[in-house]
Amino acid sequence: MAKQAYVYSGTDWVPLASEVTNLSGYQTKALAQAPYRNLLINGAMQVAQRGTSTASVTGTGYAVDRFPADFSSLGTWTVSQESDGPTGSGFVRSAKILCTTADASPAAGDYGLFRQSLEGQNLQSIRKGTASAQQLTLSFWVKSNVTGTYIIEFVDTDNTRSISKSYTISSSATWEYKTVTVPADTTGVLDNDNNGSFALYWWLGAGTTWTSGTLASTTWVSPTSANRAVGQTNLASATNNYWQITGVQLEVGDTATPFEFKPFAEDLRQCRRYFEASWYSNINSTRVNSEQSVSFSADGYIMVRCLEPKRDTIAAADVVIHNANSGTTNQVRNTNTNGTNTFVADGNAIAANTRVVSLYDFGSLSANTPYDYNWTVNKEL
Repeated sequence: MAKQAYVYSGTDWVPLASEVTNLSGYQTKALAQAPYRNLLINGAMQVAQRGTSTASVTGTGYAVDRFPADFSSLGTWTVSQESDGPTGSGFVRSAKILCTTADASPAAGDYGLFRQSLEGQNLQSIRKGTASAQQLTLSFWVKSNVTGTYIIEFVDTDNTRSISKSYTISSSATWEYKTVTVPADTTGVLDNDNNGSFALYWWLGAGTTWTSGTLASTTWVSPTSANRAVGQTNLASATNNYWQITGVQLEVGDTATPFEFKPFAEDLRQCRRYFEASWYSNINSTRVNSEQSVSFSADGYIMVRCLEPKRDTIAAADVVIHNANSGTTNQVRNTNTNGTNTFVADGNAIAANTRVVSLYDFGSLSANTPYDYNWTVNKEL
């Protein structure tokens, strides 16, 4: 029986001009809409547990979950979640990187990146390092006021291998859809564990340390620094330059399929494996869901109970306590007097696992007094 075959144009399904009886080599709608195709988390940029904007970023800064921006001596930036997306695409949020202090002449080692790192145990379908290794296709929407060549680097951090691909932003301040496919790599098996094994780097600017060679774009290689970001446009060339992205999908195969939209609750659940706050709002805004603890003698005791198990065992260093009223870090609120007290964990955690951790403070808290607080737990890769 003849069946209609379709191809995906990047924005919609388009029927082929004639029907075919053999669908081998064609991507059916059913296959393209299979769940969990997207190997990335929060690709629609919907979840922003840390708050919707971080200013004065010169190192690592977050707005949307799982996608930090990393800078090294390349100007100053604001990283934000925006209510902006390509018209008619279904995307209503995006991540924006805005230059607030320029670096028009980067030093050799300067760089800027937007990235996501992934656990090896979530990537075994790639079959990397085997004879049946798979190609990978990355698709996304991007917008910038700075046109030119940009670089995406695919990085196998387990085996120190990478491949870089370029894409072009052609029109200023206009959403453009991009797809990039990389070949299979039969060298270097990814570890089957909860540590970072793979990463995507969207380069935003780079000095000659990273750009003075020949772009390593054909095959996976042991990376040479000079070949990683050759041709990269310098987004830091002027203040108010910006770069925005949404609809990011990484999948097995040589074809980009329609974006896998997930319910917000599912995106949030997946993000909480790596970072969780006891409230869902900017840490400087009104608190909800504050927890309460009572100090015994002069030692404060705090229990952190996460909704979602973390990627790894929670240590004291992974937890930050916040005053439930003001948001001040390393501080709890005396609910009897509405006063404040410092809380600094002693560095140890008892009853620690991936979901619950107990902390002690050897400070001068009032005995047998109730305190309330909020917390964050960070187990990012």
